[in-house]
Amino acid sequence: MTDVRTESNLTAIRLTQYPLHSEYLEREVTIDIYVPVEFQPHEQLSLLLINDGQDLPKMPFDEILDGLLSEKQIEPLICVAIHCGPDRKMEYGTAYAADYKGRGAKAGLYTKFIFDELLPFVRKTCQIPSFKDKSFAGFSLGALSAMDIVWNHPSEFNKVGIFSGSLWWRRKGYEDGYEDEKDRLMHLQIRKGGFYPWLRTFIQCGLLDEAEDRNNNGIIDSIDDALDLIVELKAKGYTDEHIHYLELADGKHDVPTWAKAFPDFLKWGWGKK
Repeated sequence: MTDVRTESNLTAIRLTQYPLHSEYLEREVTIDIYVPVEFQPHEQLSLLLINDGQDLPKMPFDEILDGLLSEKQIEPLICVAIHCGPDRKMEYGTAYAADYKGRGAKAGLYTKFIFDELLPFVRKTCQIPSFKDKSFAGFSLGALSAMDIVWNHPSEFNKVGIFSGSLWWRRKGYEDGYEDEKDRLMHLQIRKGGFYPWLRTFIQCGLLDEAEDRNNNGIIDSIDDALDLIVELKAKGYTDEHIHYLELADGKHDVPTWAKAFPDFLKWGWGKK
């Protein structure tokens, strides 16, 4: 356990880093836990899990969260940042199926890690037997992983945050007869899934996320994939009340962009009414 709070001006949160050995992933996972200073053991708070937690200090997330809590713009919540490992492209992805290159083959094991190892560890460490509610967020491939886990465990979560999500994740390569309607793995899962009225989705994209435009429609693929995901969600019965789409004109596929969008996500999900 390491107290990694280095900024003396943090007044509303306490940040502690822990090593957590995972039998499923066969590695040590670094976990950063952000806890409100005023939190009392056994108090019920919301929980936010965040993939690619190693990127949060670059934002810096601690100052973002501390500022919003200090100004009482959001309700108190516990944030758990999960650092990725060297096998990131295998652990993140969709448990439903690996992609056309075999990436994401450990996504099922990563899901088991979340439920069987991480959540019990957080409950024990924070002395919180149960949470008010749980949410999951991530960036790029970590966002796809968060969406995959939430979508397949809707009784466990009520919000998901997707920042520049790798929603292109596909089971066929372009040269192997790829089709948008049949081969994007997350879109397929939503089409086969159900309607869970409590589930809310935040999706952020940037106009400068990438340059690829596979169908030559003048819209980059990341935005096409995000908007198509919203179409699939709405076909299930989700409405604009359930979905928040944030498109940043100057948004890139990078940490500064996600840092700019993260306060909107926190206020959307936990803003004081």
